[in-house]
Amino acid sequence: MRILVLGSGAREHAIILALRSEDAPHDVFAAPGNAGIARDAMIVELDPNSPADVTEFSNEHDIDLVVIGPEAPLVAGVADALRGRGIPVFGPGRAAAQLEGSKTFAKRIMDAAGVPTGRAIRATTLAETAAAIDEFGSPYVVKADGLAAGKGVIVTDDRTAALTHAASFLPSGAVLVEEFLSGPEVSLFFLSDGDHVLPLSPAQDFKRLGDGDSGPNTGGMGAYSPLPWLAEPFGGEQAFVDLVTRDIAEPVIRQLDAEGTPFIGLLYAGLILTPHGVKVIEFNARFGDPETQVVLPRLLDPLSQLLLAAASGTLEDRPRPAFADAVAVTVVLASEGYPAAPVTGRTLSGLDAAAAVEGVHLAHAATAAEGGDTLIATGGRVLNVVGLGTTFAEARERTYLALAQIGLEGGQYRTDIAARVVED
Repeated sequence: MRILVLGSGAREHAIILALRSEDAPHDVFAAPGNAGIARDAMIVELDPNSPADVTEFSNEHDIDLVVIGPEAPLVAGVADALRGRGIPVFGPGRAAAQLEGSKTFAKRIMDAAGVPTGRAIRATTLAETAAAIDEFGSPYVVKADGLAAGKGVIVTDDRTAALTHAASFLPSGAVLVEEFLSGPEVSLFFLSDGDHVLPLSPAQDFKRLGDGDSGPNTGGMGAYSPLPWLAEPFGGEQAFVDLVTRDIAEPVIRQLDAEGTPFIGLLYAGLILTPHGVKVIEFNARFGDPETQVVLPRLLDPLSQLLLAAASGTLEDRPRPAFADAVAVTVVLASEGYPAAPVTGRTLSGLDAAAAVEGVHLAHAATAAEGGDTLIATGGRVLNVVGLGTTFAEARERTYLALAQIGLEGGQYRTDIAARVVED
């Protein structure tokens, strides 16, 4: 197939690497891509957030499938324009993408579908925010209602910090104040063709910057898959996936379809396992980052066929995707100053040595070529080092051994990704 992948991060690189691993040869294009993606796909010059640009390119180059990675093109209506021209696209239209683009919309859909989630109050002023956080009490949970690149949420015991966070987003829109939910978190992806869903394998990510879940929230500092600890409360990963499919994913997809906004693409369910059952923290309308980097390397089915089946409305004809017994761990290498003020432009070294570690590959997130083979960091989250192994101990050892080969002045990463599952 001729496939166009929109996006420039490690998530998109992971998708491209999965497409490249298939037996069938594909012509893979990427926009805008990064230095790592450029080694595995043909970079094209177009604005991924422009419905006209993406549609024109896809028509002119006979693209068989467009895969939308990040949320911005979805909210911009790129998928709508492509479907209007009969081009298969994996990604929801603008209306359905509100499931991620508007926390208020997502809460309404969940309420209508009878999906378990935390209570929330929408606030448009600082006074309303203060009243809401006082009603729920500490810890305080405040979320920007719209897109915020993974930085719109604060969970804190500091009332002043919660109000300061709200004040930074209120000039551009509302915020949601939510009740605090406690318990382990799980990310679970579902492929959807608007009528049917197929689950992938669950993962757990680490959003806090520092070891021991300390520091500010980030876009994600690491992840691992599968989740062996689901066996005790749910009787195994499969039983957990079945429960979430039945009680959360299918009702939401049915509700969106009933409202005339069918969801075609990747439904990301951010879940929390509370003492009162599984509840939804949030939905995203695209593959999660960095969870994609540990889920896709374990996928045994051809990713291209699954994405095309979702885009063409034929998921009902496909069996549930299968996954290897291998485990995967990924750790994010971030720039100095991330997430508040990342220092960019610094040189990366040792990438070949890192990639040479057995069972390891690199997914580039924010890299660019400078002066030939020299690579520099261009953003906050720079690289994902992904290690595969037969056990979590082996996968972790490989991942951190590879990280030790990489040089980036001021670079930072967590040292405890998946440590607890190894100890258990």
